Amino acid sequence: MRFIVTILLLGCSTLRAQPIPTVRIIETKTISQQPQFYHGWPTVVRRANGDLMLVYSGGRDYHVCPFGRLEMMISRDGGANWTMPRVLADSAIDDRDSGILETSKGTLLVTMFNSFAYQQHMNNPERLLAPTFGKETPSLLKRWKLMDAATTQEQKQAESGYWMLRSTDGGLNWSPPYRVPGYSPHGPINLLDGRIFYATGNGKKAVAHVSRDDGLTWEALADLPVRAGELHAVQAADGTLIVHVRDKIATQEGRVQNTAQTVSTDGGKTWSEQKKVADGYPSHLVRLRDGTLLMTYGWRVEPFGIRGKISKDHGRSWSAEFILSDDAAGWDLGYPSTVQLADGMLVTIWYEAPKDSHKALLKLARWTLNP
Repeated sequence: MRFIVTILLLGCSTLRAQPIPTVRIIETKTISQQPQFYHGWPTVVRRANGDLMLVYSGGRDYHVCPFGRLEMMISRDGGANWTMPRVLADSAIDDRDSGILETSKGTLLVTMFNSFAYQQHMNNPERLLAPTFGKETPSLLKRWKLMDAATTQEQKQAESGYWMLRSTDGGLNWSPPYRVPGYSPHGPINLLDGRIFYATGNGKKAVAHVSRDDGLTWEALADLPVRAGELHAVQAADGTLIVHVRDKIATQEGRVQNTAQTVSTDGGKTWSEQKKVADGYPSHLVRLRDGTLLMTYGWRVEPFGIRGKISKDHGRSWSAEFILSDDAAGWDLGYPSTVQLADGMLVTIWYEAPKDSHKALLKLARWTLNP
């Protein structure tokens, strides 16, 4: 069913708002093919040959668990149909938050981070697991403990951290994972001068990195004046670098989260003071062919869903907020990423837990934008 969404939400940005765009939703559907598993934190890229390549964390029990693995699906028809998942990496711990980039040389770079934070829930199931899984909790814990016992703490520590994989043959073969200095959920971006830029968090600070050798090695450009949260970047048509971060602010009412922005006009050497740009989080950024910047992000309060904004002035200001989806069952959703097809159509993919189930799905929206 086709419909037009035009919604104005006030008070959600400290930057001057541009006029609200008109969004036409063409289609929304589920694209994950294994309903027995939880899927999370996807990133989609449109390759130079037109293929869409999607990476995400699959094979999971839940939002945090010992079974997460890095999976990939491909669409050769603009997102209408998708291949079955292929496993790219499956460590002994939880493989999460995968990003993907096709470099200017045609190399595919996939990022992820690995964690054994599931032990916190395994050792204290009453806090989260029991309320979620109910009578299934004992059998779930048994499986988790068997998986956890397969490796020592030292082995888990050796596998944890931030990783990248490379493919130089279009995704047929992949390198072993190699360490990188940090991560962001959607991975690095190409710069106009041929370098690759990666705004990363490492648990302690946020750092701007660049690679001059197609993603093999990384050098730090500057510390970013934002928290070491979930970051993503885009380069505007005028060369401005824009980084968004999932920000957290302590208030009297508790912890408030939103998206903040910092910019650089000197190639990443210095950065502006952060400013809030949206109440949702975390943000994925993309530059469309006409130079418009698009940010899409999760909305984890009612009505739950996916929202976005555009900028027509290289990130100096953002439009009022528009809605891509507002019918999700709860907070466990988001991490959208968006690509533009050859005909101008936009494809956004995110994860979302359905009603009465903890097995999150991968959702896709095809839509058009009339700014």
